[in-house]
Amino acid sequence: MAKEHDKKTNAIRELDAAKLPYQSRFFETDGALSGVEVAQKLGLDPDRVFKTLVTQGKSGQYRVFMIPVACELDLKKAAVASGEKAVSMIKSKELLPLTGYVHGGCSPIGMKKPFPTYIDETAELHDTIFFSGGRIGCQLEMAPKDLQSIVSLSFADLTCI
Repeated sequence: MAKEHDKKTNAIRELDAAKLPYQSRFFETDGALSGVEVAQKLGLDPDRVFKTLVTQGKSGQYRVFMIPVACELDLKKAAVASGEKAVSMIKSKELLPLTGYVHGGCSPIGMKKPFPTYIDETAELHDTIFFSGGRIGCQLEMAPKDLQSIVSLSFADLTCI
């Protein structure tokens, strides 16, 4: 059985240090699940569960986007929101060296370097949202405004219709 301190991720450590309110949910899994599968496993509304996507703009700058797990990122809307001419998803193999997180466990909090982060405007419809806690099998729940106080977060229309 893992000790409580063994479950702490960079994201959780940063939230604790900032004394921000959050709840963590840990669950067993044999590997990365889709966001929709995570929502189902935890009995959550998929509209409240957000996935964290990392992109690179035409300028070379990296940007992070958070969208509901059942939606797809509209790359044109993402480019407009971030002031880029175009953005593209980074390759999965680039994720760990860039962020310190693996695919399926990427949190917007606690990355190796902070990147501008954009969240779909639907997050504002919920008192709290869920997102990766920084490892596969860990979800964090917190208010979008509290999340905004720890990462450079902008709200925008980001998903495909």
